[in-house]
Amino acid sequence: VQLIQSGGGSVQAGGSLRLSCVASGRAFEAYVMGWFRQSPGKDREYVAAITWNDGTTDYADDVKGRFTSSRDIAENTVHLQMNSLKPEDTAVYYCAQRFGRIGTVDVSNWQLYPYWGQGTQVTVYP
Repeated sequence: VQLIQSGGGSVQAGGSLRLSCVASGRAFEAYVMGWFRQSPGKDREYVAAITWNDGTTDYADDVKGRFTSSRDIAENTVHLQMNSLKPEDTAVYYCAQRFGRIGTVDVSNWQLYPYWGQGTQVTVYP
């Protein structure tokens, strides 16, 4: 499985960015695509997840209502639309894949994801 990310960049607070993650290959029949982020000096933290098979989504509390994860089945791609961005959203963002479905496995623990994208920088200026 290879995950290739695109998108990200710099924006002022209140702006929007979209991240994409294309998956080539499939390790599992049922899997979750997770989004995580990491800023300097901090541990990697959970942002959102989507179950590929049925599109069920889940979000961390601090992005709920601002971020939306979606999937494009034809393109084998997941997106993370980020609106109303805040300076504290500044981080390197990663997509990741693991076996399972939201509601049946722990999707918020980054250590349980075996496959990772290369990461992309998101910078939000005040």
